Amino acid sequence: MKLLVITKRLKRLRELYRYKFMRKLVLVLFLGVSSIIFGQRNDKILITIDGEEISVGDFKRIYEKNLDAIDNEEAKDVQKNLDLFINYKLKVKEAYKIKLDTLSSYKKEIEGYRNQLSAPYMQDTVFINKLVKDAYFRTKNEVKAKHILIRTPKDATPKDTLEAYQKIMNIRARILKGEDFEAVAEETSEDPSARDDEKSGRKANKGNLGYFSAFKMVYPFEDAAYNTKVGEVSEPFKTRFGYHILKIDSLRASKGEVEVAHILINNQNKNAKKLIDSLYNQLEKDVQFKTLARKFSEDSGSKSKGGKLRQFGTGVMVKPFEDVAFSLQKEGEYSKPFKTPFGWHIIQLIKKHPVQPFSELQDELKSKVKSGDRAQLSEKAVIDKLKKKYTISENESAKAIFEHKNIRNIAQDSLQAVLLTINELEIKQESFVKYLKNRGNTPVYELFNEFKDKEILSYYKENLEKTEPEFANTLQEYRDGLLLFELMQQKIWEKSSKDTLGLKNHYKANLSKFQNKEFNKIKGEVMNDYQNILEEKWIADLRNKSAIEVNNRELKKLIKFYKKD
Repeated sequence: MKLLVITKRLKRLRELYRYKFMRKLVLVLFLGVSSIIFGQRNDKILITIDGEEISVGDFKRIYEKNLDAIDNEEAKDVQKNLDLFINYKLKVKEAYKIKLDTLSSYKKEIEGYRNQLSAPYMQDTVFINKLVKDAYFRTKNEVKAKHILIRTPKDATPKDTLEAYQKIMNIRARILKGEDFEAVAEETSEDPSARDDEKSGRKANKGNLGYFSAFKMVYPFEDAAYNTKVGEVSEPFKTRFGYHILKIDSLRASKGEVEVAHILINNQNKNAKKLIDSLYNQLEKDVQFKTLARKFSEDSGSKSKGGKLRQFGTGVMVKPFEDVAFSLQKEGEYSKPFKTPFGWHIIQLIKKHPVQPFSELQDELKSKVKSGDRAQLSEKAVIDKLKKKYTISENESAKAIFEHKNIRNIAQDSLQAVLLTINELEIKQESFVKYLKNRGNTPVYELFNEFKDKEILSYYKENLEKTEPEFANTLQEYRDGLLLFELMQQKIWEKSSKDTLGLKNHYKANLSKFQNKEFNKIKGEVMNDYQNILEEKWIADLRNKSAIEVNNRELKKLIKFYKKD
């Protein structure tokens, strides 16, 4: 699993692990190299340190990660790596002993890392991959639809919802009996664009939406459109706007996107047609399009850019503009003057952008899926699996508070009954009422379902260490690494940087080792060597104070196992 976090602390951690085995271990752990799957699992005890038992499997997991980072056979020696592993465990044990894990900075960083590490577990990977493939099909193929909307209030009651549903069902029945969809849409749809607007002069679209593709509509609408056959009327479906039905007119291969520039002479100009014709004539005489756009175009947003517009696909521009833009074939080709509700235009094609292959679009689509409303579906898929796995019960008598008109203002001491149980976890009424505080536009019964889903996912997240071994191992390694960083800083780095006298004495005692070079020119080299000496003495002291037992029988088996590889 690739880890998403690379903090300043991690960069410093990499500096820490200059030391042989652990240096390479941390590079592997924190740069996200996946664990190698062992051919053999062994839960027998390999080492005991002050009564703490460490299994063969624990050592193998770390050692096999380390193998990927080792570039010579000597460094792969099992005995040497076991010694380094013991040193590492002794240091971490010391960090816990002096309670470095109680530092507020440590707790804060672990919490942040845990949240990022747990994020992938909150999504259903298989479901995400399906959504990505669906999104690509819907990017390559555009659907043309018309729809009818019956709105529901933001704070809809069950009665409001039922009335809207019955109304849309009756409308659908009329269409299925043969009435014209557009005529019924103009009469009944609560989408204002379905009818003429006398104030603005806007003509009715009679429910027609034109062509659209993936990510252009809210997901439930898009999904209903692509799952309804051409010529058929969908079943009613709900979005945040209300209930809809739609009819699919056609499905076609996407035209991709185009990049164009345009010259606009708006309708307020009395000589618009005469001026646009004169500009077209100048283009025919090889006057540059950019020059004319900058001088004459009345589109203030694109004028300074030589008329260049942002790249767009179908369903973005008004239809006459879109039709002309996509009809141009050669880069640099320009259209004859044409009119839209905004005025008179001439378009020049800059570039066509066909839909890219799946391999090139996959990452972009996955990012859109994960950051959009589709991500909730993936999360919901995880929750649905957990509901089948967990023992979940609701206390019906405690749910009586849902009928209270001022539920958000009930005194806390009256909200102590258990409302929901997830396995062994009991959740009281007060937690739900707290959840309600800033959610005033949704019926209480709907909010309870949201609350229950949130609590199920939260329970799963809080117990990941018990159910996901890879998560538990990675998080523990990170915890230990951070503690070791703090410990090394106290015991080695700060000591070596502050102990100027000790550093100079080390230099003088090892002049031949440093080839009699001037201290100031090799101070970094001297300090590094001094730190190694300090660490060796410190580890020797830790070993002297600890009771360490190695199961030589299991060690021999390990050495034999890795030799045959």
